[in-house]
Amino acid sequence: MRDDSDVTRFERADAGSPPGSDLLEAMIVDLTPLYGRIDVPEAPSAEPSDFAPPAGAFVVGFENGTPICCGGIKRLPDGTCEIKRMFVVPEERGRGVAKQLLAALEAEARELGYTIARLDTGPHQPHAERLYREAGYAPIGNFNANPFASFWGEKRL
Repeated sequence: MRDDSDVTRFERADAGSPPGSDLLEAMIVDLTPLYGRIDVPEAPSAEPSDFAPPAGAFVVGFENGTPICCGGIKRLPDGTCEIKRMFVVPEERGRGVAKQLLAALEAEARELGYTIARLDTGPHQPHAERLYREAGYAPIGNFNANPFASFWGEKRL
């Protein structure tokens, strides 16, 4: 059994190819009972091209060679970035992987030159909102018209 001292290795990846695409589909399936399909036209764009260089990035976290989490960075029209599609496979939850993933995504955003990151989460994910607040994301207004979100946050990187 693993514990919180295990370290996940993060690598940039293509969100449109495995393992990134597999993790993204698993995330959508995981959230469907809570919100319905989130990959609908009414939701903010989160296509693989949104997470592509030079303005974006997609990260996959590996544990002993197995992909266990992912997340993306997308450029917003005002020059800030949005952290999107954070996902940890269910069997790895509860041991700090999401916190590591958020830190890795913030590091990638800084490397891309971003000084402000934004994100959101929905009402059925209070653990995610708690993580974001504890990481320093202050509540802001609805910056992306996400119909599934109830918390929007911003942090200076």
